[in-house]
Amino acid sequence: MNSCEKGKRGERDLRDFLRDFGYEAHRGQQHSGGASSPDVIHDIPGVHAESKYCNHYDPYGWVKQAVRDCGDKVPVVFHRRNYKDWLVVMRAEDFLRTFAPPPSGEW
Repeated sequence: MNSCEKGKRGERDLRDFLRDFGYEAHRGQQHSGGASSPDVIHDIPGVHAESKYCNHYDPYGWVKQAVRDCGDKVPVVFHRRNYKDWLVVMRAEDFLRTFAPPPSGEW
């Protein structure tokens, strides 16, 4: 399977994974890039999703692409290797701002 076909397979797999959790999801427009065309379009508020379905690991390169394309959304990379679970890769600052604001409520 070539890398383009594997990428499409990963996007469909991520779409199905999100649907299994109750989210609306479908593949994005793959030809244009940017905030208006993530790999998978979904209804998770404020999240730009990139899909990486590969056995190599380049989290900094993936996050750089997601940051470039996310617009005003939080850049999140979903990564999966063959026969493994989906993982989420994101910048620590985005994680903290999104999921763990300080108790004082101040940054």
